Amino acid sequence: MMKPVTLAPRSTAIDRLRACFSSGFPAQSPVEEGVPSGPLTPAAVLFPIVLRDPEPTVLLTRRTDHLHHHPGQVSFPGGRVEEQDTSPIDTALRETEEEISLHRRHIELLGCLPLYRTGTGFEVTPVIGLVTPPFELVPDSFEVAEVFEVPLAFLLDPANHQTHTIEVRGQLRQYYAMPYGDHFIWGATAGMIVSLQRFVSR
Repeated sequence: MMKPVTLAPRSTAIDRLRACFSSGFPAQSPVEEGVPSGPLTPAAVLFPIVLRDPEPTVLLTRRTDHLHHHPGQVSFPGGRVEEQDTSPIDTALRETEEEISLHRRHIELLGCLPLYRTGTGFEVTPVIGLVTPPFELVPDSFEVAEVFEVPLAFLLDPANHQTHTIEVRGQLRQYYAMPYGDHFIWGATAGMIVSLQRFVSR
């Protein structure tokens, strides 16, 4: 009698992701409180899951301190939709290439999470992609202060999801945070991670 095959942690996690996205998309995701009225600026980010052994990681960047939007914050590579972009996916891939020189040939697209609307006036499409090593990153020094990776299992564990409160324009607003080592992952980036966690845990 054959013994059942035991999948490695990486295989288990990635198989679960593929199965979830092949069966459909989540109906909703966390929406950041305090979203301004009026039109929002379309944007897209790549949620890059790196196929490391023994377990997958998530590639994140820390923005430089002089940027106008979200200076110094941990983020996914991405940015606003430009006129030449054919889709939000194209935006996410283009911005990733521009910010950290990760070429799209390394990326297997799984799908998109629902739009994430931010208090800073952006309507963001999170694009989920599996990234196959080896690859060489060359961060754009104007936009990116640091590139680092965090275990996917850590980010998807609800025990690591903190809730904080901040006062914005006289109103209290809650946001997610996931401290990891010296890095404080919070706001829209953390909200999109929670969105993925809820999707794969449904």
